[in-house]
Amino acid sequence: MDKLASLYAFTQVVEAGGFAAAARQMNVGRSAVNKLVIALENQLQVQLLHRSTRKVTPTPTGLAFYEKCVQILADLEEAELAASQLHGEPKGLLRINAPMTFGQMQVAPLVAKFMAQYPQVQIQLTLEDRFVDAIAEGYDLVIRIAEPVESASLISHPLCETKLILCAAPSYLERHGIPQSPGDLAHHNCLRYGPTGNTWHLVGPQGEVSVNVSGSFCANNGEALAIAAAAGLGIAQLPQFILDAAPWTEQLTVVLPEYNHRTLSTYALYPINRHLSTKVKLLCEFLQQHLAAADPSG
Repeated sequence: MDKLASLYAFTQVVEAGGFAAAARQMNVGRSAVNKLVIALENQLQVQLLHRSTRKVTPTPTGLAFYEKCVQILADLEEAELAASQLHGEPKGLLRINAPMTFGQMQVAPLVAKFMAQYPQVQIQLTLEDRFVDAIAEGYDLVIRIAEPVESASLISHPLCETKLILCAAPSYLERHGIPQSPGDLAHHNCLRYGPTGNTWHLVGPQGEVSVNVSGSFCANNGEALAIAAAAGLGIAQLPQFILDAAPWTEQLTVVLPEYNHRTLSTYALYPINRHLSTKVKLLCEFLQQHLAAADPSG
């Protein structure tokens, strides 16, 4: 029996919640994964997994064994990377997921710089605006603009803080007037991020103010909101990095400049079994350094 292959197959089954999902992740047949895990259980003479038609979950013994396996595999990866660094730079594939607009404007340029610095690292970057399960979908790093994730299987690495700015096209403000206070936003067409973005939290001279807003357009993508605002559709709340990018700097005007949204935190999330990976560590530090340096609110 290939003991390392069995350990890896077992951890993948636990993380994916089933043999079929683990097999897809490993790009092998389901039967191959099943045989590896059964051989491991036979060798240890213990049951590691509860098997049902819906889901596979670890037994108490299996969970304790899983935690040890994760550490063993992480130590092995770190040892391999350390050995490779004796003869050169970090190398290998990194699978990254990031939000569409932030990924295009911020992450992709930095990834290119990172790869120029570490040419033996290959990166597969996926950009999409949806919730991503880093473990089940096999990502080494997931970048999200949100609150830190509390998870026993994920580590959150802070990258930067980003301000949200109220803005609109001059043509819209000419037709509908310029808001003079947060309360005036209730009488404007407010372009919202997602169907649940009906409350805007602003910070101004008198502290924090929450305003209920409504409007005819919502989107789950910041650039789509910027396009709608630039077309004169309404008032949008956009991240600073979008406003700094052409052509929005010339097409949009800041509204209520003395008020800002609470800053948004950007995090890099990675599975706990990647916490010793040199590639992941280097990329997180690289992104944090460059994003913080570019953030005008920092």
